[in-house]
Amino acid sequence: MAATSSISSSLSLNAKPNKLSNNNNNNKPHRFLRNPFLNPSSSSFSPLPASISSSSSSPSFPLRVSNPLTLLAADNDDYDEKPREECGVVGIYGDSEASRLCYLALHALQHRGQEGAGIVTVSKDKVLQTITGVGLVSEVFSESKLDQLPGDIAIGHVRYSTAGSSMLKNVQPFVAGYRFGSVGVAHNGNLVNYTKLRADLEENGSIFNTSSDTEVVLHLIAISKARPFFMRIVDACEKLQGAYSMVFVTEDKLVAVRDPHGFRPLVMGRRSNGAVVFASETCALDLIEATYEREVYPGEVLVVDKDGVKCQCLMPHPEPKQCIFEHIYFSLPNSIVFGRSVYESRHVFGEILATESPVDCDVVIAVPDSGVVAALGYAAKAGVAFQQGLIRSHYVGRTFIEPSQKIRDFGVKLKLSPVRGVLEGKRVVVVDDSIVRGTTSSKIVRLLREAGAKEVHMRIASPPIIASCYYGVDTPSSNELISNRMSVDEIRDYIGCDSLAFLSFETLKKHLGEDSRSFCYACFTGDYPVKPTEDKVKRGGDFIDDGLVGGIHNIEGGWVR
Repeated sequence: MAATSSISSSLSLNAKPNKLSNNNNNNKPHRFLRNPFLNPSSSSFSPLPASISSSSSSPSFPLRVSNPLTLLAADNDDYDEKPREECGVVGIYGDSEASRLCYLALHALQHRGQEGAGIVTVSKDKVLQTITGVGLVSEVFSESKLDQLPGDIAIGHVRYSTAGSSMLKNVQPFVAGYRFGSVGVAHNGNLVNYTKLRADLEENGSIFNTSSDTEVVLHLIAISKARPFFMRIVDACEKLQGAYSMVFVTEDKLVAVRDPHGFRPLVMGRRSNGAVVFASETCALDLIEATYEREVYPGEVLVVDKDGVKCQCLMPHPEPKQCIFEHIYFSLPNSIVFGRSVYESRHVFGEILATESPVDCDVVIAVPDSGVVAALGYAAKAGVAFQQGLIRSHYVGRTFIEPSQKIRDFGVKLKLSPVRGVLEGKRVVVVDDSIVRGTTSSKIVRLLREAGAKEVHMRIASPPIIASCYYGVDTPSSNELISNRMSVDEIRDYIGCDSLAFLSFETLKKHLGEDSRSFCYACFTGDYPVKPTEDKVKRGGDFIDDGLVGGIHNIEGGWVR
């Protein structure tokens, strides 16, 4: 997809008339002055019609399609049906190359969001400047655009929309002016009480320019009477419920904050020149040569300015509830998340599967790329060779044209190619990280059989997913989750494999040991640490079946007004 680059949407935090002319010059960053009445940017990028209403019925398995070319095509850029990652954030203080380091760090976090990216910097004259765009980091930014973002303080964001439609004005970071200056924010997570907070703010005269829950945070900061600035953040966060790892920037400060449960990761590092760096994963620190120091603790506010780093407890916080799916699927294997190596976790998950669910086989393969490390663990424990039975194409864009309705599973075939020499006549164990709706798994099994596999045994390196996530992960509604509707045997029959086994939930907790109480397992149990107060915000992309995009009528039960 070609990037749709624009000046970031600016947020008006009061109901006064706009005093600035509308400037849509895509070649210049927006300059946010003190206490402006800011103007939202315009863009030709159009979301799905907001008038589409939800159906009372739920889609049955499998989702069938009739028309591969629709407005929804651009939303489906993965070959699989996995839960979509929430977002990735970066903050840098004290480096003259802040914008370029931020750009590189966002590259490292690209897997956490591919819909949009943005960077905000603070210039020498204390002006917040921002450039955002729709697309990948490399599509949004160029050398000339980074030249327009000088300064030694920067925050950045890569986005996948879990709340708010996929449109340019929702691409973060957001920047807004209020009576004491300007503030920018980048947010990873999801607020479960967003609708109520927004309704209360609108009742009192606030005007919203986006449909993102992050904008609520800026409004709460603007109306707070607390001093100094970081206490405004504390005051605002005390009203939030749900998941948030955020970085803020002002004219002279960088602030990092993590919700009291610590749902989403956020780490701190330091470069050799003393620059302080915050990022969603340690892989971003590695790329820009920053040394990992520690996590931002749940419920903690860290303020970085010319006097150094100061920490503040956000509020009394309960037992941490860190997202277990960061270790199962979301984070890169070379990251340290929640104090644990992601690679080691996935390798052990594969070993557990080989121990608890063994099967006679000739070869172990993975569904690339997220199942590879678990497959290596399975193969090592089982004493069976690991081979690349499926090759992933890295050159398939976000949209493609169906060659023919007669060609089955074209979406999967474009992105996954079976290796007949590895599979033909073999008893194959194929390891994947999770099963959501089951549609992709059934197509992969069919591809393997067509390539000559004698037997296909699926091993899933996570427990069955039975419930939706409300904390920043885009998952389908519970009644679409195949494990919530079928038993393991029924799922096996549905996807057509010879045997199927999931990672045992109890064994997973046993492996985590004393840390097991610090993780959130809501997607496996339906037991939510923070009770959702409203329906999950959904979008059309939730109901696209592996690239076989159908008409609007195929989307059922997914729209929340």
